[in-house]
Formats: sequence, structure tokens, C-alpha cells
Amino acid sequence: MRQIILDTETTGLDPDQGDRVVELGCVEVVNRELTGNNLHLYFNPDRDSSPEALAVHGLTTEFLSRHNRFKDEAQRIAAYLEGAEIIIHNAAFDTKFLNAEFARAGMPTVNSIAGLITDTLAMARERFPGKRNNLDVLCERFDISNKHRILHGALLDAELLAEVWLAMTRGQFGLLIEEAGEQGTQKKTADRLALDTLILPVVRPSDPELLAHQEYLDALDKTAGKTCLWRELA
Repeated sequence: MRQIILDTETTGLDPDQGDRVVELGCVEVVNRELTGNNLHLYFNPDRDSSPEALAVHGLTTEFLSRHNRFKDEAQRIAAYLEGAEIIIHNAAFDTKFLNAEFARAGMPTVNSIAGLITDTLAMARERFPGKRNNLDVLCERFDISNKHRILHGALLDAELLAEVWLAMTRGQFGLLIEEAGEQGTQKKTADRLALDTLILPVVRPSDPELLAHQEYLDALDKTAGKTCLWRELA
């Protein structure tokens, strides 16, 4: 399944009070690789942002007035999101806004359009209970640089969240495991080998290779929040 890391910026906190989406940023991930097939749009909300929201994203009414309204782009957005797993930090906030925008365009909810919605805030709270888990904190926790994040921006935040999500889920994916069924084919059963008949060379790692291995294990320990299995079994 495609994963779409998604973020929005809005005029305020509540679509029920007339607040609107002013920016949408989406980053596509396939097989845990960023594809570059991203979607980034600004919208004319036909209203001013609240002072508090404007201080967060810096998108002025004058700037936004030069862009299409959400309903003009709704079909394009739905086609891009269709069937994907959508990954959002604090998903309830963004999905409520997106559902309000899609409703104005006479379209189904984002929950119906997507194949699945995953909330990284809920994931982080489960993994780091009792700790702060906003995007800036998670970037620091996983050594992801966000020094260029002066104001919030939907695409920038989606790009940072993609890195955070990949780091948080790294331990769920084996290093040598093939993705079953990706090409619509079954794996072949490996032929049995008589190991006692083989003469296998022994390749000793160099000092730089050993150092790189230790650094990789350090990163695994930090991501997992505990000693990795390799070191436990060593």
C-alpha cells in the first residue's frame, strides 16, 4: 500500500466555526522510500486567518487570495489520496478539516477515500507514554534536523513527519525480509543445501566496517529505546 504523509495549515482551530484549510502538504512513500511524487497546494479560504494561526504559518490573506479554493482542487486531491494509507500527526484535527472541505465540494470523507488512516501522535504516545510528543520533540528524539523550520508549513511538516515515521517504524521491518506479494508472485521455496559439503570463505570485517556496524547498532538502540536483539544475543 502507498503511504501518504499528510499535513495541513488552517485559518483557526475549528471547522465548525467556519475555519478553513489554507495549505495541504503530502509526501508519498512506497516500500519505505520517498518517491518525490508529492502534492503541495495553497487555498483561498475566503476569510482571514486568526492572529494565532497567522503567527504559526505566516500565510496572509493577500497571498492566499491568489490561489484556487479547495473545492477547485478537491477531485485532484481525492485521486491522489485514493486507497493510500494516510499518516497524520494528530489525525483527528486534520481529518475533521479535510472532511469539512470535501463536504463543501459534495464529496465523500477522507476516511472513505483513504485505505487507512494512521495517527503518529497516538503511536508516539503509546511508545513514549507520559512524554511530550509534538513534531519538534520527535525530530529531536530521532536526531532529525528541523533547524530550517522557522514557521509551520504543510509540506515541510509532512517531510519531517515522514522521517519521524520511518524512524519510529524501523524496527517493524526486517533488514532481509522481502515484501510478500508485492509483485503478485509467491516466493519460491529455497533448495536445501548440504552445508557440510561446502567450503565457505571467512571474510573478516575491517576496522571501519566494525565501527560502522557499531554506529548502526547504536542507532537501533536509540530508535527502539532499548538494547537491540543483536546485542542481546551477542
